[in-house]
Amino acid sequence: MLGTHFPSTAYLPPNDDPWPLLKEVAPVFADADVVFGNLEGAFLDDGEVYKRCKDESKCYAFKTPTSYAPVLKQVGFDLLSIANNHIRDFGPAGLKTTKKVLDSLNIAYSGLISKPAVVTEINGRKIGMCAFSPNTGTAKINDIATAAQIVAKLDAECDYVIVSFHGGAEGKQHQHVTRKTETFYGENRGNVHAFSHAMIDAGADLVFGHGPHVPRSIEIYKNRFIAYSLGNFCTYSRFNLSGANGLSPVVQIWTNEGGEFVRGKIHSFRQIKGKGTLIDPSNAVVFKMRDLTKIDFPELTHRLVIDDDGDFYMPFENPITSVKLKFETNRIAPPQKLSVK
Repeated sequence: MLGTHFPSTAYLPPNDDPWPLLKEVAPVFADADVVFGNLEGAFLDDGEVYKRCKDESKCYAFKTPTSYAPVLKQVGFDLLSIANNHIRDFGPAGLKTTKKVLDSLNIAYSGLISKPAVVTEINGRKIGMCAFSPNTGTAKINDIATAAQIVAKLDAECDYVIVSFHGGAEGKQHQHVTRKTETFYGENRGNVHAFSHAMIDAGADLVFGHGPHVPRSIEIYKNRFIAYSLGNFCTYSRFNLSGANGLSPVVQIWTNEGGEFVRGKIHSFRQIKGKGTLIDPSNAVVFKMRDLTKIDFPELTHRLVIDDDGDFYMPFENPITSVKLKFETNRIAPPQKLSVK
């Protein structure tokens, strides 16, 4: 969410320019083949707020100028989820304009009831992506059976299948994967553990979660990768960025030809209010996600290695991953030939 001119233009970045918010992640994105993210809000220049607000001056509804959208293409996004609680903040007008803008940029998107999935071709590979949330008008995270059917259909026609979910309770008190249904503000936010496993059972190769606004643990299930929450990535204003809320992991995954996990890297970024997404030399988010993974998935403790630089691998299942390597991004990279000495 690169800034909003509702309820005030004061919530837009300096000089009406969003590029500085993303410039430090650009080199990381540049070396990957496929980039995925979650678009939290609508692109719209003029339109009335659709979300119910008692006081519009305090309303968390996001309307980003359409002139900002090309920055997403410039930085490298190929796939976006629009299954979340802010995509409909400005109703049908905001949704219509957002879809039109993304289509014009050739950025694939999915997550609506009317468009739960999308297939795109990148570097000669067919990539399928579907997205789910508990929110109005989106493909439902709580209808696991239907979601599994969508994934199975993608698996039958694609080389790789990515699943995105917007689910789980929000905030610093909800950093752990409970393996139970999570309720927040009276809303059923899904059982993200059961959902993720079911999606992989149905044919998904990677599952990327978001929604809690804080990083959560990662898991390797049936040799497929799951991130249960990648926190806040680039949110210029109207978001709490203190503590864990300001940690911004960018996760890169390599798979083999069959979509199985080979190795990965957590790239450490941190958001500073008003300055964007910045490289974090302290690697704070690596240590946070490593600790959470040890607690939430103790069965992986002696199988999944996450080192201090954010490189992670399963040396016993796949010995090649124990070799020290350099990685780069928040997306999957199709397999490549490796030369190991």
